[in-house]
Amino acid sequence: MKNFLREKAWSPYIAGIVVALLQIPAFLIIKTALGVSSSYVSAGGYIASIFDRTVMDNAYFNKYMTSMKYVWQSSLCVGIIIGAFLSRRLSGAKRQEYSPAWKKAVGIRTFSQRFFMGFIGGFVLLFGARWAGGCTTGHGLSGSAQLAVGSLVVGVMMFVGGIVVSSLYKKI
Repeated sequence: MKNFLREKAWSPYIAGIVVALLQIPAFLIIKTALGVSSSYVSAGGYIASIFDRTVMDNAYFNKYMTSMKYVWQSSLCVGIIIGAFLSRRLSGAKRQEYSPAWKKAVGIRTFSQRFFMGFIGGFVLLFGARWAGGCTTGHGLSGSAQLAVGSLVVGVMMFVGGIVVSSLYKKI
């Protein structure tokens, strides 16, 4: 029997089905859908509270720092990091520090440049996620699974944006 945990890549179809099925225990056990972007608000609130004890008085941060729902989402975020690490270790997959496509597209030649660009991209993505009231996971997976119109629109627009940006990269 083939050990799928040692494979370098899993079928995106099977992985998608598994992630979709995770919605069921999420709703049954913790009464919420999968999502992770709120955990950054929780973490930001806790870090800010080190320097300013009045952060908890802010209704926005208070919501994300006192509900078990957001403890669950933070745990999910940590689990994703641990799972990715274990997957890499078990599969023995090795990658370059950054894709050669970055060098061709935007002239990035070092890991620190790639890290900086990734950080900026992550910040913009997270800012957009909080502005839209959910991240790609929250809207694309959880919201679409609930047939939420806003999430379906966001999901379509994510693909449109991805196609437009990738087309621009191809022209570079």
